[in-house]
Amino acid sequence: MTDHVQYDIAGGIATLTLNRPEKLNAINYAMADRLMAVLDAVESNAAVRVVILTGAGGRAFCAGGDIYEFSKSVRAGTTVAVREFVRRGQTLTARIESFTKPIIVAVNGLAYGGGCEITEAAHLAVAAEHAEFAKPEINLGMPPTFGGTQRLPRLAGRKRALECLLTGDAFSAARALELGLVNRVVLADDLMSTALALAQRIMRHSPLAAAGILSAVTRGINASIGEGLLMESEQFARLVPSHDLTEGLEAWKARRAPVYAGR
Repeated sequence: MTDHVQYDIAGGIATLTLNRPEKLNAINYAMADRLMAVLDAVESNAAVRVVILTGAGGRAFCAGGDIYEFSKSVRAGTTVAVREFVRRGQTLTARIESFTKPIIVAVNGLAYGGGCEITEAAHLAVAAEHAEFAKPEINLGMPPTFGGTQRLPRLAGRKRALECLLTGDAFSAARALELGLVNRVVLADDLMSTALALAQRIMRHSPLAAAGILSAVTRGINASIGEGLLMESEQFARLVPSHDLTEGLEAWKARRAPVYAGR
């Protein structure tokens, strides 16, 4: 059986590849479950510092959910459709959003529906200049179900997000950059090298500090400023007894490069 998510680890970076190119890497239930399992394995692997997520083939990062499979769940009724499709998709994007190591999406083609929602949930994203995005669920008579009604407005603002959600129209990588959906747009040939370079810039720093930043931002963005500041304080407090904070301070005073141990 085809491995719906391939991955390899090199130099502290895990590269995950959605692997249904003949279906434009559409997410079926097997792919979603496999991606969750791979994320579990990668998160527990101390050798991995950063994750890059991309798609197989030259046409798509991910064209969204597998409509043929999803349609069977809809025919089975509300309870089945919510359990098999909505909860699975929301669990996946929440897992990506709350992942304790930075996840960079490298968008190498279409990012429609669920593919767009994975991009929204990821911590960082770079896109090839030919990449194309869309929130096309309204064309099927439904709203997005993997978190798109919630995350895109937080990234792009309510009115700009609603234009995407209510029209279902595709938009360019340049527009995705304007909306805050991606960090950078590059030539297709430069996509993976740009993602790798970004990962390496992150890896210069303490993995504990990176995890603390991810936690404080992800949890705090939906909280009041007061609650968010408490979360920020908690993350700092966790680092006070760590080797990495001591090393960072001592290295700064000695004007040398720090050597972080992740503890």
